Amino acid sequence: MSDPTQPRRILLGQITGAHGIRGDIIVRTFTGAPEAIASYGPLTDALGEKTFKLRVVRVSGKGVIARLDGVTNRNGAEAVRGQDLYVDRAKLPKPDEAEYYHADLIGLAAVTSGGIEIGRVIAVQNFGAGDLLEIQIEASKDTELVPFTNANVPTVDLASRRITVVLPVMTGEQETGEQEPGAESETGV
Repeated sequence: MSDPTQPRRILLGQITGAHGIRGDIIVRTFTGAPEAIASYGPLTDALGEKTFKLRVVRVSGKGVIARLDGVTNRNGAEAVRGQDLYVDRAKLPKPDEAEYYHADLIGLAAVTSGGIEIGRVIAVQNFGAGDLLEIQIEASKDTELVPFTNANVPTVDLASRRITVVLPVMTGEQETGEQEPGAESETGV
């Protein structure tokens, strides 16, 4: 668990490359509006040791084209490629009702509706069909991906640092890859 006396940092973007010869950079952003990445003030590295002052030039199909203080040529821009850009959690606006920052969900205890702890949220994934909570199963190396929907996660209690999880029920065909006895296949055979 992280040190509660240290500010929590949230990943807002990553420098993916150089753009042109004057030191502009391309930034992949994780903000709602791509150009908002510069609106939180100076960004930092993961440890908060390096500071990056960013100025958005424009938004393109590749990401945000921006200028970084101190970077004046392509070599300087190439040198920061791959740099993750963070902001202190306290600088972010409070999320709306039933909205959460991924960083606030990671580390929460996952419990059943009966209150039995089954594991902890270790990541939030999204492969294109919606958010999935990756839960490290208690006393195991196994993880379970649970759709982050009201049906599967009916309660999120940030104050208590826990979520209620209803694991998806699998039918016999899904578990074994075989049909259940008496079940008709999709082809009707």
